[in-house]
Amino acid sequence: MAKEIQAVMVLEILGRPAEHIKSALSELVSKLSSEKGIKVIDKVVHEPVAVKDSEDIYTTFAEVTIEFESMNSYFGIIFAYMPAHIEIISPSSFSLTNVQFNELGNKLLARLHDYDAIAKRIIAERNFAIGKLREVAPQLFKNAPQPAPQPAPAEVKEKKSKSPKKKAKKK
Repeated sequence: MAKEIQAVMVLEILGRPAEHIKSALSELVSKLSSEKGIKVIDKVVHEPVAVKDSEDIYTTFAEVTIEFESMNSYFGIIFAYMPAHIEIISPSSFSLTNVQFNELGNKLLARLHDYDAIAKRIIAERNFAIGKLREVAPQLFKNAPQPAPQPAPAEVKEKKSKSPKKKAKKK
């Protein structure tokens, strides 16, 4: 791809105190400015505002106009910074080779596999902790419903494949 990609990205942050989230967001935008393969054209960091119906939680956001040197740097920044919104300004259309498209797809898959592994690890750790709590303090769980056992992925596939197939009606 010969032409750079220009986009506007919105980064949001939520937390407390207000001064901290503003400085944290400013640091994040500064870090973004130093990333390889991008050029920050414009940035506006907005003042924090109190979140409705909360006592001391604030939110703020930054609008950053960026020029990416490639589709890889575009997706790399999306995955690394997880913006709330991104909008490509130019170019208006793209042309990708199958090699470029495969590379992007594989990067997306790698990231999804990472998130899946994290989620599975957290679920396993939670289940282990609950099991230990049940051992040492069963009184805490007397009125709590027992969690339904989760089938292993292989069991799910077997159940799906054993389901009877419906025959089409002949007219």
